[in-house]
Amino acid sequence: MPNPLFMDQPLPRRELIKKVAVGAAAIASTKAFSSHHEKAAKKAMPSEHNTPLLRNIRHSACRWCYNSIELDELCRRGKEAGLEAIDLVNVDEIPTLKKHGLAASLVWGVPGGIVQGLNRLENHDEIVAYFEDVTPKVAAEGMKRIIVFSGNRDGLDDEQGLENCKIGLDRIMPIVEKHKIQVVMELLNSKRSHPDYQCDHTLWGVELAKQVSSENFKLLYDIYHMQIMDGDVIATIRDYHQYFGHYHTGGVPGRNEINETQELYYPAIMKAILETGYDGYVAQEFVPTWDDPIAALAAAIRICDV
Repeated sequence: MPNPLFMDQPLPRRELIKKVAVGAAAIASTKAFSSHHEKAAKKAMPSEHNTPLLRNIRHSACRWCYNSIELDELCRRGKEAGLEAIDLVNVDEIPTLKKHGLAASLVWGVPGGIVQGLNRLENHDEIVAYFEDVTPKVAAEGMKRIIVFSGNRDGLDDEQGLENCKIGLDRIMPIVEKHKIQVVMELLNSKRSHPDYQCDHTLWGVELAKQVSSENFKLLYDIYHMQIMDGDVIATIRDYHQYFGHYHTGGVPGRNEINETQELYYPAIMKAILETGYDGYVAQEFVPTWDDPIAALAAAIRICDV
């Protein structure tokens, strides 16, 4: 049905005012709901001193989601909220984390980023040089994982892209195996967030992991991204957990808080992860909408602390 606001026939002034008022009320209602939910969640959240975290899940959070907060403050307040680590940090940020007793659960900085990845042979020399430089530094700091990306297809078919990624990873594996570092390739959605990204389905990534056949290469199973692309999250974790070396969270739809405002039930997902024997980190990677982003993070940690 056409929107009457855009029809040639002008609306009566009274009707127009009414529709504008309804739209404004809807926006105000959404903001009020978010504010109300934040206040309710804070009120319901147990005191850390009265109810200690179970810590069956090792809690982390992605740095980029809190870029408005200085790293020192994020470390301090994040640790108070229950963090054990910060995700997606550069090597030179690790000393700041260690100062606060936190680990770097995942190091990034690979050349080409998400778009120009291992699926192109011409990118390999620069990426391999990065690993030759960074891997011993990460190991010296006592950290364990570095992220890589497939890159965008840009016309490349999935079979050739997989073959090219394997060629590049076969060059990287001797470097990281020597230093006992694990490389994880992130599964990202190409439907909404990263158009044309090649490693966008679990089974494509699993096939790559099978072909590389090294415990030093795993997938980063991003729950937000794979809910959008594949769904069937808990069954996928149970079926393919041996190929997953790291996990990210995020609310669907919208990539915001992981509470009851979205379609995934994270306590059940966390229990499924624990049932596989996984003992690594789960990193919160949602974009906070609350006025206090650390309060939103603390609430997410409680949700996932099963």
